[in-house]
Amino acid sequence: MAREGSLARVPDEFRPAVASARDRILDAFGTRLHSAYLYGSVPRGTARVGRSDLDLLVALREEPTDADRETARAVDAAVDREFPQVDGVDTLVHSRARLLSDDETYDLGWFVACLCTPLLGDDLAEYLPRYRPDSRLARGTNSDLATLLPGWRSRVEALETAAATGEPGKSGKPEEPEDTDRARRALVRSLSRRLVRTGFTLVMPRWNGWTSDLSEMAEVFGTYYEDRAGEMRAAALLGAEPDGDPAVLRHYVDDLGPWLAAEYARVHGTGTPKGPS
Repeated sequence: MAREGSLARVPDEFRPAVASARDRILDAFGTRLHSAYLYGSVPRGTARVGRSDLDLLVALREEPTDADRETARAVDAAVDREFPQVDGVDTLVHSRARLLSDDETYDLGWFVACLCTPLLGDDLAEYLPRYRPDSRLARGTNSDLATLLPGWRSRVEALETAAATGEPGKSGKPEEPEDTDRARRALVRSLSRRLVRTGFTLVMPRWNGWTSDLSEMAEVFGTYYEDRAGEMRAAALLGAEPDGDPAVLRHYVDDLGPWLAAEYARVHGTGTPKGPS
């Protein structure tokens, strides 16, 4: 599987934000930084001004601390404030050792080698295997949906509680705070993307290829699961344009998510494959 992005594909409108993030990361982590990467729509060249977020991965020479993650969040906030063309900035922080570990070969390792574009430092992809869109990769990247669902339910319930206890509006019914609606939209976007990607990797070995386009993922999934195709197409749309409908979140955690987790376990199993020794 070839790496999907490159710095050459970064749209001109996003280049100042990328340069600022690169410089801030280098200043923040200094000699502890091993490497940094872009991923998502920006290095794929499909980002939309004012609608797309900027996603980064930082690899440290040692295990990251809570302080390191706080530092990354501060960098994210600073870049987000400075550049209105990006709709949020999110930086993952991991150690070089974890990214190259056997346990992560078919999860974070594959993520770095195939979905991340080098921005700073020594490219870890040189130390990782060549990947194929097979069942082993599917099991390594998305077999954990069942373990995520309880946490998703808790977040959905917390948002439902926040909405139900809002101040009464003109209609006499509780009026939810603006930050609750914003949080719900963000959760719809996050869960929609994860469900579509999981649905795609469920059928990826049969399709024998890879795409990061949510709409294409949904269409590929739908050719194998016609009865769920409409739900996956709708999730793909919400992954790009979330509307914050609470019914959508309930459907995700009570129906689509549990079904997808069970089907994934049936088709691919739940064990995470180890990398080469």
